[in-house]
This record gives sequence, C-alpha cells and structure tokens, in this order.
Amino acid sequence: MKGRSLLLSIRKKILYKEFAIIPMEIESKQQILARRKEIEHELIDMLKETESDFSLQHVKDAIFHEEDNDDMMKVVAMFDRGGDASELSNILELVTDAWNYFPHKAISGLSPAEMSLKYQKKDK
Repeated sequence: MKGRSLLLSIRKKILYKEFAIIPMEIESKQQILARRKEIEHELIDMLKETESDFSLQHVKDAIFHEEDNDDMMKVVAMFDRGGDASELSNILELVTDAWNYFPHKAISGLSPAEMSLKYQKKDK
C-alpha cells in the first residue's frame, strides 16, 4: 500500500502535456533508435522481474495510443506490484524513458525525442 500512496504523490507532480521533458541533448535519429532499442531490452527485463502480465507490445501500444495525462500512469501500473519506493523509482525512470523515446500517435507517430531533435535542428 505504501507504493500506491507514493505513486499518487509522484503522479500529482508529473504534468505531461504534449510530451515529457527530454533531459539530454539529442544529436541524431540514430542515437534515438539506439536508445529505443536499449529501453526495449530494459522493459522486457523489468516485465520479467515484476512478473507482469503485460508484454513489451502492450507498453508500446499504450504509449502510442495515449490520449490524456493519466495514460503514463497506466503504463507505470503495468509494472507496479506494490514494491518499495526504490522499485517504484526504477519503474518511473524506465517508463519516462520509454515515454520519451517511443512513438506517440498524438504527435504524428514521432517520439518526444524525435520532436526535440526536430526543434533543435530548426533552431540552428
């Protein structure tokens, strides 16, 4: 139950509109695709570790078809087994990475990282 209240507390602090903040400078599309592959492997490992009933495809579909701010928390819930704060922190970090690097239908099938790269190139 402790994990649930922490999740609700963190949820209130996360405000996602069109896309999440990308914490690093994106240099190329290849860098994005390489990081996406790494995240896929990390997600598969986390799904196994948490004994989730969901698959990588479920996670990708939920991100691609997101429609409102609560959808990210639905992805977090795919991994949540009521563990401690450290486990929840790891889940949040991984889901945020997936959210940033996987495509979203709402932004024309691009990922927030790709949108960031697009805007970086525009500003140069």
